[in-house]
Amino acid sequence: AGAAVQAASAGLPAVAVAVALAPPGVPSPALVARVQRRMALLDPAVAGLARVLALRLDLADDVLAAASELDDAPVGGQIGTGGAGQRVTLAGAMRALRDEGLLVPGSESMIPAIADALLVDLAAAERRRVHEAIARALVRSGSDALAAATQLRAARAFIPAAAAVYRAAGDRVRFDDPAAAIGWYDDALDSGAEPLAVAAGRAEAAAQLGLPIDVGQSVAPEDADRLVLADGAVQAHQGRADRAADALSGAGPPGPDLAVPSLVAVARVDTARAAIASAAVSSAAGAVAVRRLAEAALVAASDPAAAVPLFIEAAEGLERTPPAAVLPDTAHALGALMAATAGDAASGEHLLERAIAAGVGGPVFLDRHQLLLGWVRMRAGRYDTAVAELGRLAQTQLPGRERFLFAAISAGVARRSGDVARLRDAWAGIEPALARRAVDIFAVEQVEELAVAATRLRRYVRVEPVLKALDEIVQGLGTPSAWAVAVGWIRLQVAIAAEDSDAAAVAAQRLEAVAAQRLEAVAAQRRSATSGSGIGARQRAQCAAAAVWARVLNGDVDADAAVAAAEELAAVELPWEGSRLVGQAAIRTSDAAAARRLLERARDLSSAEVTAADGRAETPHGGLSEREVEVARMVLDGGTYREIGARLFISPKTVEHHVARIRTKLGATSKAEFVAALRAVLHGPDQVV
Repeated sequence: AGAAVQAASAGLPAVAVAVALAPPGVPSPALVARVQRRMALLDPAVAGLARVLALRLDLADDVLAAASELDDAPVGGQIGTGGAGQRVTLAGAMRALRDEGLLVPGSESMIPAIADALLVDLAAAERRRVHEAIARALVRSGSDALAAATQLRAARAFIPAAAAVYRAAGDRVRFDDPAAAIGWYDDALDSGAEPLAVAAGRAEAAAQLGLPIDVGQSVAPEDADRLVLADGAVQAHQGRADRAADALSGAGPPGPDLAVPSLVAVARVDTARAAIASAAVSSAAGAVAVRRLAEAALVAASDPAAAVPLFIEAAEGLERTPPAAVLPDTAHALGALMAATAGDAASGEHLLERAIAAGVGGPVFLDRHQLLLGWVRMRAGRYDTAVAELGRLAQTQLPGRERFLFAAISAGVARRSGDVARLRDAWAGIEPALARRAVDIFAVEQVEELAVAATRLRRYVRVEPVLKALDEIVQGLGTPSAWAVAVGWIRLQVAIAAEDSDAAAVAAQRLEAVAAQRLEAVAAQRRSATSGSGIGARQRAQCAAAAVWARVLNGDVDADAAVAAAEELAAVELPWEGSRLVGQAAIRTSDAAAARRLLERARDLSSAEVTAADGRAETPHGGLSEREVEVARMVLDGGTYREIGARLFISPKTVEHHVARIRTKLGATSKAEFVAALRAVLHGPDQVV
């Protein structure tokens, strides 16, 4: 209590006594009466300054003077240094208030208890007049909009003169801090701003928070495109690429460029090319980065692997200069998806980690980037991030696109754990995701997880319409090899899940045909020195594995071919699929020695992590599996791939794959970093030299 009295009275004995005798939280009646008498004797200009100071705002001197109307106030009595007709200066008015004992000694701030006593006696109309004077002064001073709005809010100045300041503050932070922007726009409306004046900015902020927006609301004519761009972004967030493409294509810059990824996603490639060709790159912030994003998406339509470096370039540009528009998707997210499709998890992780650290795209993208990080790692055989994200977001209402991704991760984790009960539990989220049929080419591998889950649960009727939609999209893209393989692989996995050897054979034949056509195309391109859509290492591994897998389902097991195909799958970051292939080969061969060898390889390729009973992923030794720890120890001991393989009864090629996976998990980019990371993981950071 003593400290509170000291603070309120600034240590002045007379004021302290009055504060101490007053009821808690109530200005001292004696002090109120004393302030009233002194205010009545003050020059009007000085009294005006006292009322402004009583609000205890941090105002610059020019704003204080203008709000107190000191520049226009004639001197009355003996205040100031001049005679009648001279003007009261801010310094003179401060000196007068200090002489009256109203200011904290040695400062220009009013004693808190005095300020409370002054305000309690201030009529509502007079307080409103003071607020209006401060608002006008702030606007005229050209003060930073955010600083000015903060001062007005602190003064609880919700008056027409303050509305423009609040709106300017909202416009200032709508992309950096959309939640704060919503608050500023609400303050503007409470202060009497026209709803159409804040509608576009509020919609942009809401879209970045994942909140619904009203596209039918009235906006100022000059803001019409902003509302359309925000609506297009929301449609993309909901997984409605076709609607997003329509909305964004019809807006002004950067709408056409932002529309390109959505146009590509639903195979409207000609429209995407036309959008890029017809729209010049504007001088607006971030316009060049958005154009790079559009160009990368167009390349991804035919060759996802070739698009990855372009997405990385676009991502770097978006980090440097974010555009003044709500993003339908980020270069980081799309680049990570294409990197995963190309079997390049390291690039995908790098992009997503940067996006999360920089907050790219605003709050609505945080869950997307984190979920995608779990997705990329899960597909590469590391499940801790995916399991953690499922737990974190279990009760969260996600946008449609992220609900689809969440369902795919749920299906993938359940599928890899071999837990049918878990898969049934996940079905509650998987079925609605399939029922929406809101699929696009960038979600093709997510469809794979959902389709296999549905097949395992004998719900194939939910799968076929989605696969038909994907077939149509691939055909619309011109049947590029990479995407044809991706969709063909889904049909193979569905056939395997259904144990339908005939369907698996058909799917394998189709994949082999794609590979053969691609070889012919490559030869033709070499003869004509032209370039075309590519088929990368991952797609080649899938095509080769498909033929082996189809034969395995028919009981035709070639152990060497199965191991070779599985190792190729592992090399392109499909280790779980490789494990499944050799595991199924092991149970179908009649050769006991081959079965033992196949089962050993299946164990090597299986999960690198163990899921705990509470759903968390346990990752001892930095996430390395037991076998990887064995290999790592032998690498530190100086063993060659051949020596390590001989000791562990595995091939040197298998050891090489283990080392590559260990290097990726530890994030080592050089031999020195790799050795240091191994020492830290196996022996603790104190052993790093």
